[in-house]
Amino acid sequence: MATNRKRIPQRNTRPPIERMLKVHNLLKRENHPNASQLAAELEVTTKTIYRDIAFMRDRMELPVVFEPAYNGYCYDGEVGQFPTVQISEGELFAMLVAEKAMQQYRGTNFEKPLMSAFRKVTDSLTDTLSFNLDEFDQSISFRTSAEPVLNLEVIDALAKAAAGHRQLQFNYRKPGARKAVSRVVDPYHLANVNSEWFLFAHCHLRNDIRTFTPARISDMKPTGKTFKPPKKFSLEKRLRGSFAIVTGDKEQEIVICFNELVADYIREKRWHPTQRQRNLKDGGVELTMRLDSLSEVQRWVMTWCGNAQVIKPAELAQSVREAAQGILETNRE
Repeated sequence: MATNRKRIPQRNTRPPIERMLKVHNLLKRENHPNASQLAAELEVTTKTIYRDIAFMRDRMELPVVFEPAYNGYCYDGEVGQFPTVQISEGELFAMLVAEKAMQQYRGTNFEKPLMSAFRKVTDSLTDTLSFNLDEFDQSISFRTSAEPVLNLEVIDALAKAAAGHRQLQFNYRKPGARKAVSRVVDPYHLANVNSEWFLFAHCHLRNDIRTFTPARISDMKPTGKTFKPPKKFSLEKRLRGSFAIVTGDKEQEIVICFNELVADYIREKRWHPTQRQRNLKDGGVELTMRLDSLSEVQRWVMTWCGNAQVIKPAELAQSVREAAQGILETNRE
């Protein structure tokens, strides 16, 4: 037997800026619509209309007033063009490049908020810019030769804990270790350094700030406690003397000479904020930096396969020689 059911009207999913533009046009007709009439016209609730009008009045500085005599809204004075987000074709192009760069997060917890942010910007554009997306998609791409293996649920949880100043407990395995150790940390900052994620946090086990790689974190859970980040913590200051993320206590001058075969690759990048370069007569280049840790730069020198020579410090030159000797011994027939 058929039953009569009350039809529930489907709410309009019109973006906020587009909706406020519609309110703007209705107000300019000087018919003095009230909140109920606007809500019915736009298929939203009256609460949404109140929020839109408050935003138009307070943030967009439009002269919206309520006229008791007409029991409705109107503009108090002449109003020109509706204020919209102005974006140039160059800015739109830059946004699309950024969107391409973020394709590595497709299917992850970051995809929804990223796409939502892009959608809000594009929905706020009232003018259409001519842009061939198919040609753009075929002409620009981003690649990496060693893409990090990420657990985006861990990354997402760390980001939210750092933003909310919430303490965490997890098991952490240091490089080369077989067993993980339980840690309680206050997460200060989650950073992406050279396409890799790192958590900088106060470790209660070590009573010091430590750097954690999310891929080695397991069994993570909140402790239920919050913390107050120290004002003196600055990631920029902490990493100032590092080649990437490893820091030390003793600042040293690093001087490395690169021959003509790889000199252009060195000239084409900024490897460190303190770097200085000097071209050599033989076509090579001398790179000088000030670092307080040698482990990362030692591995970097090794990647140049004999085309780099450490001039100083002697400690770095010795560690490179020992590493090279170890490679020879390991690969002997």
